[in-house]
Amino acid sequence: MKRLAGCLSLALFSIAPLAAEEVIDVAIYRGPGVGGSGPEALLKALSERPAEFTARFVSAEEIRARILREFDAVIFPGGSGSRQAEGLGGDGREAVREFVRNGGGYIGICAGCYLACENYSWSLKILDAKTKSQKWKRGTKVLELGFTEEAKPLLDLETAGVKYANGPVMEPAGSPDLPDFTTLAVFKTETAENDTPAGIQVNSPAILSGAFGKGRVVGISPHPEQSEGLELVVPRLLRWSVAGE
Repeated sequence: MKRLAGCLSLALFSIAPLAAEEVIDVAIYRGPGVGGSGPEALLKALSERPAEFTARFVSAEEIRARILREFDAVIFPGGSGSRQAEGLGGDGREAVREFVRNGGGYIGICAGCYLACENYSWSLKILDAKTKSQKWKRGTKVLELGFTEEAKPLLDLETAGVKYANGPVMEPAGSPDLPDFTTLAVFKTETAENDTPAGIQVNSPAILSGAFGKGRVVGISPHPEQSEGLELVVPRLLRWSVAGE
């Protein structure tokens, strides 16, 4: 495992080019609670950049056995956050928290973002965010993102269409044990099917970042890894997540 040295601000998001030897080792969780094509899309995107990343799937059993110590970052993809938490079990969830607390990077996409949030009994509580409503089945639709000033130096985007599939609609949790998050992108449009509350998604955080111990956490409500033109979002956020305190 090769932690990258540096002192980068959550707000500035400056990032230096990686030297050839600074390959980031990434674990992609594939176990109970994971669904859809996201894991394969992530593995393909990272495998196509061998000078920057190595990546492989890891199971819940491996995480409980502390395999994350061999990696720089972990990605929890889409599916069901509660089922991912159940699959990990208490020991597995603590292993993830320990990994991030000690300096590992965490990227949570859709279900993985629910998993990172603060407000569920089963969640990791590594990101000071909570869901605005317990009604989560908002639908699947291409929505418009607007990127904040904090994100533009890293992601070089202003607006983009992104696949959304029932990801969390978030707001600050106000936990005294966690630092405030930084919003990197907001939803500019919304979907509100299945009697979910309308009007709460527009301008709510779609991509947000925070710190947990020595590690960095990124929560992503939609699916940039499955959206044309946004293929570099996860790789760039991965690089930032392991860049150090």
